Amino acid sequence: MALNLVYTTKWLEYKQLESFREHDITQQQYNVLRILRGQQGNPIKVNDITERMLDKSSNTSRLVDKLLAKNLAKRSSCESDRRAVDVVITEEGLALLKVLDPFIEDWENRFNIISEEEAEQISALLDKLRATDQ
Repeated sequence: MALNLVYTTKWLEYKQLESFREHDITQQQYNVLRILRGQQGNPIKVNDITERMLDKSSNTSRLVDKLLAKNLAKRSSCESDRRAVDVVITEEGLALLKVLDPFIEDWENRFNIISEEEAEQISALLDKLRATDQ
Protein backbone atom coordinates (compact mmCIF):
# COMPACT_ATOMS: atom_id res chain seq x y z
CA MET A 1 0.00 0.00 0.00
CA ALA A 2 2.77 2.47 0.89
CA LEU A 3 4.40 1.89 -2.48
CA ASN A 4 1.08 2.60 -4.21
CA LEU A 5 0.75 5.89 -2.29
CA VAL A 6 4.27 6.97 -3.30
CA TYR A 7 3.68 5.89 -6.91
CA THR A 8 0.36 7.77 -7.09
CA THR A 9 1.90 10.89 -5.52
CA LYS A 10 4.67 10.90 -8.12
CA TRP A 11 2.16 10.26 -10.92
CA LEU A 12 0.03 13.20 -9.78
CA GLU A 13 3.10 15.46 -9.52
CA TYR A 14 4.26 14.50 -13.02
CA LYS A 15 0.83 15.10 -14.56
CA GLN A 16 0.66 18.54 -12.94
CA LEU A 17 4.22 19.32 -13.97
CA GLU A 18 3.27 18.85 -17.63
CA SER A 19 1.04 21.94 -17.38
CA PHE A 20 3.82 24.03 -15.84
CA ARG A 21 6.71 22.96 -18.04
CA GLU A 22 5.60 24.91 -21.13
CA HIS A 23 5.29 28.05 -19.00
CA ASP A 24 8.77 27.63 -17.47
CA ILE A 25 7.48 27.36 -13.93
CA THR A 26 7.81 24.70 -11.23
CA GLN A 27 5.13 23.32 -8.93
CA GLN A 28 6.71 25.14 -5.99
CA GLN A 29 6.81 28.45 -7.90
CA TYR A 30 3.16 27.93 -8.82
CA ASN A 31 2.36 27.34 -5.15
CA VAL A 32 4.05 30.63 -4.21
CA LEU A 33 2.17 32.49 -6.95
CA ARG A 34 -1.14 31.08 -5.69
CA ILE A 35 -0.28 32.19 -2.17
CA LEU A 36 0.59 35.68 -3.46
CA ARG A 37 -2.64 35.88 -5.48
CA GLY A 38 -4.57 34.91 -2.36
CA GLN A 39 -3.15 37.99 -0.65
CA GLN A 40 -5.18 40.14 -3.08
CA GLY A 41 -2.38 42.65 -3.56
CA ASN A 42 -1.41 42.81 0.11
CA PRO A 43 2.27 42.16 0.78
CA ILE A 44 3.36 39.01 2.61
CA LYS A 45 6.65 38.15 4.30
CA VAL A 46 8.76 35.31 2.95
CA ASN A 47 8.46 33.47 6.29
CA ASP A 48 4.67 33.63 6.04
CA ILE A 49 4.84 32.21 2.50
CA THR A 50 6.94 29.32 3.85
CA GLU A 51 4.28 28.54 6.48
CA ARG A 52 1.62 28.26 3.75
CA MET A 53 3.68 26.20 1.32
CA LEU A 54 2.56 22.66 0.52
CA ASP A 55 6.20 21.59 0.26
CA LYS A 56 7.73 22.76 3.54
CA SER A 57 11.20 21.67 2.41
CA SER A 58 11.27 24.26 -0.39
CA ASN A 59 13.73 27.13 -0.15
CA THR A 60 11.16 29.91 -0.28
CA SER A 61 13.73 32.70 -0.63
CA ARG A 62 15.18 31.00 -3.70
CA LEU A 63 11.70 30.44 -5.16
CA VAL A 64 10.84 34.12 -4.65
CA ASP A 65 14.13 35.12 -6.28
CA LYS A 66 13.25 33.05 -9.35
CA LEU A 67 9.80 34.65 -9.52
CA LEU A 68 11.41 38.09 -9.21
CA ALA A 69 13.77 37.27 -12.09
CA LYS A 70 10.77 36.28 -14.23
CA ASN A 71 8.96 39.49 -13.19
CA LEU A 72 6.12 37.42 -11.70
CA ALA A 73 6.57 38.91 -8.23
CA LYS A 74 8.18 41.96 -6.67
CA ARG A 75 9.55 42.64 -3.23
CA SER A 76 10.10 45.60 -1.00
CA SER A 77 11.42 46.26 2.48
CA CYS A 78 8.93 45.60 5.21
CA GLU A 79 8.01 48.86 6.91
CA SER A 80 7.40 47.21 10.30
CA ASP A 81 10.55 45.02 10.27
CA ARG A 82 13.60 46.16 8.32
CA ARG A 83 15.06 42.64 8.40
CA ALA A 84 12.00 41.19 6.66
CA VAL A 85 11.02 41.38 2.99
CA ASP A 86 7.49 41.86 1.68
CA VAL A 87 6.47 40.12 -1.54
CA VAL A 88 3.52 40.81 -3.87
CA ILE A 89 2.44 39.29 -7.16
CA THR A 90 2.87 41.37 -10.32
CA GLU A 91 0.40 41.82 -13.17
CA GLU A 92 2.53 39.35 -15.14
CA GLY A 93 2.19 36.83 -12.32
CA LEU A 94 -1.57 37.28 -12.24
CA ALA A 95 -1.71 36.91 -16.03
CA LEU A 96 0.27 33.66 -15.88
CA LEU A 97 -2.07 32.25 -13.24
CA LYS A 98 -5.03 33.21 -15.41
CA VAL A 99 -3.48 31.21 -18.26
CA LEU A 100 -2.74 28.25 -15.98
CA ASP A 101 -6.13 28.20 -14.22
CA PRO A 102 -7.94 26.25 -17.01
CA PHE A 103 -5.12 23.67 -17.16
CA ILE A 104 -5.29 23.20 -13.40
CA GLU A 105 -9.07 22.95 -13.51
CA ASP A 106 -8.82 20.23 -16.20
CA TRP A 107 -6.19 18.45 -14.10
CA GLU A 108 -8.41 18.59 -11.02
CA ASN A 109 -11.38 17.29 -13.06
CA ARG A 110 -9.51 13.98 -13.30
CA PHE A 111 -10.79 13.36 -9.80
CA ASN A 112 -14.44 13.53 -10.87
CA ILE A 113 -14.39 9.76 -11.35
CA ILE A 114 -14.29 9.52 -7.55
CA SER A 115 -17.60 10.16 -5.81
CA GLU A 116 -17.86 12.66 -2.97
CA GLU A 117 -18.35 9.79 -0.54
CA GLU A 118 -15.23 8.01 -1.88
CA ALA A 119 -13.22 11.24 -1.69
CA GLU A 120 -14.24 11.73 1.93
CA GLN A 121 -13.30 8.12 2.68
CA ILE A 122 -9.87 8.49 1.02
CA SER A 123 -9.26 11.76 2.88
CA ALA A 124 -10.22 10.19 6.20
CA LEU A 125 -7.89 7.25 5.59
CA LEU A 126 -5.00 9.54 4.64
CA ASP A 127 -5.65 11.68 7.74
CA LYS A 128 -5.64 8.49 9.84
CA LEU A 129 -2.34 7.42 8.30
CA ARG A 130 -0.68 10.79 8.99
CA ALA A 131 -2.04 10.80 12.56
CA THR A 132 0.22 7.84 13.35
CA ASP A 133 3.20 10.21 13.02
CA GLN A 134 2.20 12.31 16.02
